Amino acid sequence: MLDWLRRDPRAEPEIELCGRAVPISIRRLDRARRLTMRLAPDGSAVRISMPRWGRTEEALAFAEARRDWLEKQLARIPEQSATGDGTPLHFRGDPLVLRHDPAAPRRPLVDDGQLIVGGPLGSLQARAMRWLQNEARALLEVDLAHYCTRAALPVSPLALSSAQRRWGSCAADGAIRINWRLVMAPDAVRRSVVAHEVAHLIHFDHSPAFHHCLGQLFEGSIHEANRWLKGNGRSLYVPFG
Repeated sequence: MLDWLRRDPRAEPEIELCGRAVPISIRRLDRARRLTMRLAPDGSAVRISMPRWGRTEEALAFAEARRDWLEKQLARIPEQSATGDGTPLHFRGDPLVLRHDPAAPRRPLVDDGQLIVGGPLGSLQARAMRWLQNEARALLEVDLAHYCTRAALPVSPLALSSAQRRWGSCAADGAIRINWRLVMAPDAVRRSVVAHEVAHLIHFDHSPAFHHCLGQLFEGSIHEANRWLKGNGRSLYVPFG
């Protein structure tokens, strides 16, 4: 259990959870004042943020001391299964069932709670994912234009993200990336992430001024949106890995 004490400093740190080795990703941040930890949405890594002056051994001990909590979080992640005919999906928070109909047009169609996709069965997953990504881009472009207008800013460049660890990001040059999987979440949740990144165009931190700005930009409850992501965000990774 204490193998981290004898670890090779050149090796990637990891911890054993539920019988498998999970990498530990350590970020040292100038603004961090304490150790914080969370599990990646898909369970692929333990993410620890710590002050710039922190020691790696402290981070590893921090994870080790919270092993039980990490294993409970890992056990909550739905198991990945192949996406095919009959797979349950969500679109803008509403449930859908993926259906393959060889006679249907290749362009997916939403009808009576089903996402109907034609063409070869072997490319069903790829076409369903591509449809969701296209829908995500269209919605996110509208969201981004809306919040940039509210912030009296020019509309930033938008890119879709497939990140396993972040819902959105804002680069120093103003470019914004949003995880396309948010198209499966309720509209308010997706829009809260876009508003969050637009607020970073004004305050590139998480200071009280940033949170005040975000509260002015976003029309709904940031608390409720964050709570939904915390409780349901990992499920957005299940259909498409």
